[in-house]
Amino acid sequence: MNKYLIALLVCFLIIGFLLWDIYLPKNSLSKKQVLFSIEKGQGSREIALNLQEQGLVKWSSDFRLYVATKGISSQLQAGSYSLSYSMNVPQMVNKFVLGEVIKIKLVAPEGYRIKDIEENLLANGNKTYDISELKAKDFKGEFGFLKSVPDSASLEGFLFPDTYEFSYEASKEDIAKKMLDNFDQKLTAVLRQETEKQKKTIFDIITMASLIEKEVKTKEDKEIVSGILWKRLKSKMPLQVDATILYLTAKENSNVSIDETKIDSPYNTYKYLGLPQGPICNPGIESIQAAIYPKSSVYWYYLSTPEGKTIFSRTLEEHNIAKYKYLKN
Repeated sequence: MNKYLIALLVCFLIIGFLLWDIYLPKNSLSKKQVLFSIEKGQGSREIALNLQEQGLVKWSSDFRLYVATKGISSQLQAGSYSLSYSMNVPQMVNKFVLGEVIKIKLVAPEGYRIKDIEENLLANGNKTYDISELKAKDFKGEFGFLKSVPDSASLEGFLFPDTYEFSYEASKEDIAKKMLDNFDQKLTAVLRQETEKQKKTIFDIITMASLIEKEVKTKEDKEIVSGILWKRLKSKMPLQVDATILYLTAKENSNVSIDETKIDSPYNTYKYLGLPQGPICNPGIESIQAAIYPKSSVYWYYLSTPEGKTIFSRTLEEHNIAKYKYLKN
């Protein structure tokens, strides 16, 4: 009888010890977050050993015993997870079963450049995504709207502004495809047909839309500025868009010097006639629509005041007076 009680006591001690290990975290006071990845095809044994190796569990057997008794070994989902030493085995397993993987959120407003998108992704995911290295030619087979884009051009202009969520494992190609797919949906058949009807290319429209995006803010101003710029192009008049100079200099302020307007670049619309070499940002749908549906007016010139108001002028003389009046400081 005594031997039976001793054996029973030993069993209870072993079970208690196991439960203690399973339900007690390594360090309940720790706030440190640890990146833990489960690769596709990995089973509970490999996962348990990796958890032990990273110091997230005391013994790999604790993890394996828990998932086995719960009958959920096959429900552990692959992906990258944010774990903590303050988590116990059931809490980790719950994350794996629910697939609560790390998500990278990207908020890309209208006017963002590719470099802005890369910086945003780096800040949110602590990973470098060289999206600027991707070329249009690599996506033409999947996205027909890129047909008119030069093969060597980047995807600038076509990464549609929006809020996105990506898995931690997403590649730069995955991110680009999701944004290009959004662009594909936003550029409706009607907009494409109108572009073709005007004998313009989508590349021309998006390049123009990117200038409009950076130059003015309101829908009405965008439509009028679109009319002015298309009119200048038709008349063989330089576009003289300050935003193209700011694109080259990457300055924080909007002041453009005379010397800067002489920069030798195919993006310099002061030095060279026609549209710049390509888009200078990723425009939103309002700017794209303005580029397709310009508003005719008597104006040839415009400027933006420090407060963001657009002043339109019919002649160069009126424009110079407006510059002195609104921009003299």
